Amino acid sequence: MLNFYVDGYEVYVGKYNDIEIDFIAIKPDERVYYQVSRSILDEKVEEREKKSLLAIKDNYPKIILTMDKVKNKEIDGIKVINIIDFLSD
Repeated sequence: MLNFYVDGYEVYVGKYNDIEIDFIAIKPDERVYYQVSRSILDEKVEEREKKSLLAIKDNYPKIILTMDKVKNKEIDGIKVINIIDFLSD
């Protein structure tokens, strides 16, 4: 697994157990899971991106980053955030 540091988080690229996750950001008492997709407007793509995150059975935040124009969107408990908005914050 490749790892690097961003804003005090240790960020891993790779897998969580046997589940492929794009990024896992970890601090001692925090964890955030990220999937990245150009668009999730296609139902099959949305399902694929959600599947990995929904398989993780903890209560840490799960986020899909996309180029889609979205505001305050949530799908099955997963936040969906426009990547430009995410990088601007």
